[in-house]
Amino acid sequence: MVGFFKSVREDIASVFERDPAAKSWLEVVTCYPGLHALWCHRINHWLWKHGLRTLARFLSQITRFLFGIEIHPGAQIGHRLFIDHGLGIIIGETSIIGDDCTLYQGVTLGGTGKESGKRHPTLRNGVFVGAGAKILGNITIGENCRVGAGSVVLHNVPDNSTIVGVPGHIVLRDGKRVVITDPKDVRDPLSDVLIKLAREVKELRQRLSELTHQPMQEPECEVAIVLDETSEAGEQDAKGEAGFAVYYDYQI
Repeated sequence: MVGFFKSVREDIASVFERDPAAKSWLEVVTCYPGLHALWCHRINHWLWKHGLRTLARFLSQITRFLFGIEIHPGAQIGHRLFIDHGLGIIIGETSIIGDDCTLYQGVTLGGTGKESGKRHPTLRNGVFVGAGAKILGNITIGENCRVGAGSVVLHNVPDNSTIVGVPGHIVLRDGKRVVITDPKDVRDPLSDVLIKLAREVKELRQRLSELTHQPMQEPECEVAIVLDETSEAGEQDAKGEAGFAVYYDYQI
């Protein structure tokens, strides 16, 4: 019980540290549903660990009805989690959240199928997850990472990274910008289509050049598309002499 009240004080202090809109202790205690849901979860998690799992699930559903935040009582949550606004947040059974993390409304820490065992994400210390982001599967988000609003993260993320997009890709790591030179690094189906289109146009131009016995002409308008190192069939794509990817430019 002493530990519970200590965590309550820490949770309230974390609100003042991370939310400039917080004006007083009374306001924080009475007007922050994220805090209420977190405190209810701590009780439900205690019941879950002590074998009262049906009761814990039932109380978690009441918490969901009251505050619009669904936290499975089996989820492991560290110290000073800050849930801002909170409506629509879902935290799955085997999720693990470290200390000093921040979640905004609409965040989902979910699974990707019917597998058993550990099937939900692990957020290490200091992770910030923007509104509407979806982190799915048994993956790990490293310490001090930032997940952009609306992103969908399906793979592990190293420490001190910023990840955005659908599907999510790293744009900053250790304070340095990560430049994506290959569309396949984004794992975007649209990028796959562009790569195939670029490859087919290149082959057609080469065949046309062979039939007409005329050299390939440079396009008037340049739109750079980087071909991946290997195609889906495993064939080697064209490379420059220094080993760099060749850019083919086409008019749109």
